[in-house]
Amino acid sequence: MKKLQWLQRYTSVIPGLLIVLAGALPASSAMAAAAAIPTYTYEVVHAYPHDPNAFTQGLFFKDGFLYESTGLQGRSSVRKLRLETGEVLQKTDLPRQIFGEGITWWDKRLIGITWTTQAGYVLDLDSFAFQKEFNYKGEGWGLARNDKEIIMSDGTAELRFLDPETLRETRRIKVTADGKPVDQLNELEWVKGEIFSNIWQTDMIARIDPKTGKVVGWINLKGILPMGDRILNQPDVLNGIAYDAAKDRLFVTGKLWPKLFEIRLIKR
Repeated sequence: MKKLQWLQRYTSVIPGLLIVLAGALPASSAMAAAAAIPTYTYEVVHAYPHDPNAFTQGLFFKDGFLYESTGLQGRSSVRKLRLETGEVLQKTDLPRQIFGEGITWWDKRLIGITWTTQAGYVLDLDSFAFQKEFNYKGEGWGLARNDKEIIMSDGTAELRFLDPETLRETRRIKVTADGKPVDQLNELEWVKGEIFSNIWQTDMIARIDPKTGKVVGWINLKGILPMGDRILNQPDVLNGIAYDAAKDRLFVTGKLWPKLFEIRLIKR
């Protein structure tokens, strides 16, 4: 089921805003074929405060701070956060008609995409001042980067690679698990030479080989947010991955979650 269809089916209008209601929906059909692929569970190293009103779309860690993008029309923003307290140190709101999606960075630029408007934006990383707009075809979901390219998801089983200077697409890979396509690829992060991707509407993160597109591992984060921290009728979906390469720390959170978790992976 496409993201648009899900939103249309499970929504209600609250003070003029589109709010997604929680619902248990089936994962990608490729998940069932992944029995031979290694699966990892987790150990929570530390739990940090997180704004429960943040509809998390993108997340990255840089120079001791978290950067987060939030979604929903009329509520989309880009933020700089203090990890230890969740304090919003800096924030810029996107235009009310924009549904913000993933973000990443390159040099002194913060790069973000939007859901259905086929347009992205570039901000100054320090001041959040608008610099320029760029265009792409289709939907925008998640962003990440390696040392040479920017990586973009669009909700399909394909990942796009963009030139970091021109922001034009240069190539694509198809993501598969045991030969079957894995769609609903959402928020992205580059971790030790692999692409980590949230699978939309699930508690799973796919570990993807960037050369072949093959899923080389699944991370199952079921139960990481305690039931006592969940809010009835809220879309508290796992979404948001950040990696601190200097200290080898992996962080995850979700939409409207009151906590952000540092985790250690455990192979089953």
